[in-house]
Amino acid sequence: MRTKSDAPPGDPAVDGAGRRVCVIVSRFNSAVTERLLEGAARTLVEGGVAAEHLDTVFVPGAWELPLAAREAAARGYDAIVALGCVIRGETAHFDHVSRGAADGLARVQLDTGVPVGFGVLTPDNLEQALARAGGELGNAGVDAARAALEMAALRGRLNA
Repeated sequence: MRTKSDAPPGDPAVDGAGRRVCVIVSRFNSAVTERLLEGAARTLVEGGVAAEHLDTVFVPGAWELPLAAREAAARGYDAIVALGCVIRGETAHFDHVSRGAADGLARVQLDTGVPVGFGVLTPDNLEQALARAGGELGNAGVDAARAALEMAALRGRLNA
């Protein structure tokens, strides 16, 4: 059931004014994650997050995103954006890293109540990754940033 303060479906409120946001970026597959970061940072600033309230930290890979997110949540950020790229290879390593990152980030969000925008790509190859990092299929960094801000706003409304 919608109330007057709810945004209509497809038109979510993305308001970062006054919010502190931490963007955590995997350095592995940096040709992809740097593009995700560009999209996320632009979206957050355009959404009203002040430059002094926007922090970016880098971690070695997607596996390390959950620990960094947990630390960011403990430091009082209103929202977190996690960006990474795990490209499928010939071994089970892909499955372990991508599942660990996804499960870990979900756990951080649920355990702390701090929204975590999920911008971890899991493509079969670099071409697919680039298509989703500012290419013809959009930018998952933008989507993750919008989701984080939308959920921070929702959390604020639900806790008011």
